[in-house]
Amino acid sequence: MDMNARIMNPSESNAGPRLFTLLSRPFAAIGRSMIHATDHLGASAIFLILALLKIIRPKQLTKIIEQIYYIGARSMMIILLVGLFTGMVLGLQSYYALVKVGAQGALGTLVSLTLVRELGPVLAAIMIAARAGSAISAEIGIQRISEQIDALYTMRIDPLKYLVSPRIAAAIVSFPLLTALFDLIGILGGYLSGVLIMGANGGTYFHRVQASLDMKDVMDGFAKSIVFAIIVATVCCYQGYFAHMRTDGHGAKAVGLATTSAVVISCVLILVSDYIVTSLLL
Repeated sequence: MDMNARIMNPSESNAGPRLFTLLSRPFAAIGRSMIHATDHLGASAIFLILALLKIIRPKQLTKIIEQIYYIGARSMMIILLVGLFTGMVLGLQSYYALVKVGAQGALGTLVSLTLVRELGPVLAAIMIAARAGSAISAEIGIQRISEQIDALYTMRIDPLKYLVSPRIAAAIVSFPLLTALFDLIGILGGYLSGVLIMGANGGTYFHRVQASLDMKDVMDGFAKSIVFAIIVATVCCYQGYFAHMRTDGHGAKAVGLATTSAVVISCVLILVSDYIVTSLLL
């Protein structure tokens, strides 16, 4: 009787597998996303290693200097502007908070340590990723979809050596220098708002800055900036280099999506790696 009932009502016999498939769809989607992310993580790691191995090659210095000018020198104005107002806001908010506990003399300590150890490397990296990283991804992506990279292969020129390695080397050099500039102008911004506007003691401010900062704080900030440089340069170059393999767009749309992905992924990885590096350096 049971066998005959199942034959007569096939929908009831398939209800169990259909319910299992329905319930497992969210987990399957999560699994596919994790596999996709792991695949790209491994590919980008190999991409970075191959590019690093090709940095120290003949005739690379000229291209590296050109990229240092493009990534570093042309990002100075945005770094100066953001650093100045970050320091001013930090000095203003810190002064109001410290006055409540009668510790306004510690303004220089709070501003300098916050900028040098945390805000300076992170905000400088995000600004460079937004300005130079997006341009790098778009430039390489356009070269890919216009088959200029394929032409390099035809001329027996290694695209990684010609396009990617100089940009990674330039980022490693530029990020610490721009971070130092951000820290300096941020401390001056804190002086403007905390001392000149709010009336804190200027001598105490700079004394606390000098007394609270040591070489370890500065080197920790530079170590973060180097990590951020490798992340931003690798992600932006990788997204542009493989723009033609995207499944969500082709041609100019693929370049736009690759540029957007490069900036978003870079910013997310900057914040994630900032926590990891901070945990290791404490």
